[in-house]
Amino acid sequence: MADQETRVYNGRYELHRRIARGGMADVYLARDLLLDRPVALKILFPEFSTDEAFVERFRREAQSAANLSHPNIVSVYDWGEEDGTYFIVMEYVEGRSLAQILRDEGALLPDRAADITTDIAAALGFAHRNGVIHRDVKPGNVLMSPLGQVKVTDFGIARAVSTQDNLTQTGTVMGTATYFSPEQARGESVDPRSDVYSLGVVLYELLTGEPPFTGDNPVSVAYKHVQEQAERPTHRNPRIPVALEAVVMKALAKNPANRYASADDLAADLRRYRDGRPVLAEGILPDEELTSAVSAATVASAYAGGATMAVPRTDGTRAVPVGAQEEWHEEPPKRSPTFLIVLGVLLVLLVALLVLFARNLGVGNSTAQVAVPTVVGLTQDQATTKLQDAGFTVDPKSESQPDKAPDIVLRQDPEAGTKIKKGDKVTIVVNSGQPSVSVPDLVGKTRPEADKLLSDAGLVGDFQPQADDTVPEGGVISQNPSSGDLPKGSTVTVTYSSGAGETQVPDVTGLTATDAANQLGRAGFQVVTADEASSTVEKGLVIRTNPAADATLQKGEKVTVFVSSGPSTSTVPSVIDLSPEQAVATLRADGFVVQQQTRTTLDPNEDGLVIGQSPEGDSQASAGSTVTIYIGRFVGSSSTTSSTTPTSTP
Repeated sequence: MADQETRVYNGRYELHRRIARGGMADVYLARDLLLDRPVALKILFPEFSTDEAFVERFRREAQSAANLSHPNIVSVYDWGEEDGTYFIVMEYVEGRSLAQILRDEGALLPDRAADITTDIAAALGFAHRNGVIHRDVKPGNVLMSPLGQVKVTDFGIARAVSTQDNLTQTGTVMGTATYFSPEQARGESVDPRSDVYSLGVVLYELLTGEPPFTGDNPVSVAYKHVQEQAERPTHRNPRIPVALEAVVMKALAKNPANRYASADDLAADLRRYRDGRPVLAEGILPDEELTSAVSAATVASAYAGGATMAVPRTDGTRAVPVGAQEEWHEEPPKRSPTFLIVLGVLLVLLVALLVLFARNLGVGNSTAQVAVPTVVGLTQDQATTKLQDAGFTVDPKSESQPDKAPDIVLRQDPEAGTKIKKGDKVTIVVNSGQPSVSVPDLVGKTRPEADKLLSDAGLVGDFQPQADDTVPEGGVISQNPSSGDLPKGSTVTVTYSSGAGETQVPDVTGLTATDAANQLGRAGFQVVTADEASSTVEKGLVIRTNPAADATLQKGEKVTVFVSSGPSTSTVPSVIDLSPEQAVATLRADGFVVQQQTRTTLDPNEDGLVIGQSPEGDSQASAGSTVTIYIGRFVGSSSTTSSTTPTSTP
């Protein structure tokens, strides 16, 4: 496609270079020549452009995606067709995709992975509230700017590919089976919880460096999404916190009813994790408790009775019994009595050894307890590491004692030496070094009001703008944390409205004033009409708008529509009895073109003066039209004929 490097699409978008290639299209860096800004131009492959049904679905989905205005969503500016090729114009984000980051860096630190996933979930939640389901959440569709801003792209585009083609068209959605939800793999209809599952796969990969399911082909991967339980992330990366693992496994629930109800709920639980608060996701039983599901007694009885036994399997959260295996109908080979006695003795010894080994490890004994180590006086990180190495979960709390060193554990619960089960929670109270203050309620306040409330409380505000069509400009939309106590000097993130989102002025030229006003109103603009004369546009139709079509404005701003009042007219001045010079000057001053002709007269007083004009004086004529004046030429009383000799004055 080297010839496309210099192409200009729709006379506006100049291609520079290809920056990516996906399953549906090539993506180019281009420049919007009208607005003089870089854009990303996604050009569909020819096999899609020739499918009329696909193009119609693609058009509808592109329009839906264009209505999404969110800090974590790549904006869609325009879409169109040229020479049978369909394209989308999107915001250009400088940086790398999350897929590239995974290839370059491997697994990310848990907190960084949680922060990135929180931003992706915020973008998905906003789209879901506006009726758009992504359907293709994957690292390749997440962009990271050099400043760390997360941007999700390709909203709604996957829906243009029919469900029946998902596993049959090579290079389309087939390439993203790694991130399918079970319901997508089964070809069923999807809802926002499908995006939650796909985002759970992404978070799993960010934490472990690899997705939960892989296979030789997309069909085998899709089968695993439906039938197999994902391996616990901590089995692949033991440094993953237990709370974060619980969030991942809840998002990856096979049954949508067991997942987070929305992407917003997932984002909220990730924020709880980052704030050190308990998450709402159900905890996962430690491996020791899972192993104890197969007790030594069960094994012993199975061996003693010679029966076929179905060993329970686990789904990552609890032991789930598997249905009994089918009986083997082939007649077993006959053995001598001595052989059977020896075999029985060996089996009894093996079972005894297994039971002894399990007891030493505490397996099969749900009451096995471990003494809590002493962590008072350690830093928070040291205490957390020590407790987690001992098999406990950690619940940090904050308290201010300015007379003691900050970040030091003041006390713990249970106290050191207390015996509790592995996996139980140990609360540590950490010295913040600053007195605690209550977080004020800022939602609904203006930005200056919120800033003053935080300042009065001894807190610092991190104000983040976000476009919002419902909250007035400057009004606080949300805050994090929303309540509770914080050490003095802590930061509260405040999201405030930057006003209604930006959108482009639609082209309404040639429409009636009513139709133009309706279309502009639906786009979110205020409409003002004004009459303007035009000799080229039919009366009552729109000539132009101010600002012009395709200009980007904030919703709610005013757009003036100029409606044709027809050609403009002027009153023709009367120049009878004036000299030709006076007549020409008068008519030209009023914007008319003058043509002169002579006409014979019998009256010597009319010689050399204007004795007639067309159109007549005081009549109406179009501005710039021609007025003919007739200048008298006396021919004597004996003349009985009249003639005219045309002359012209440009």
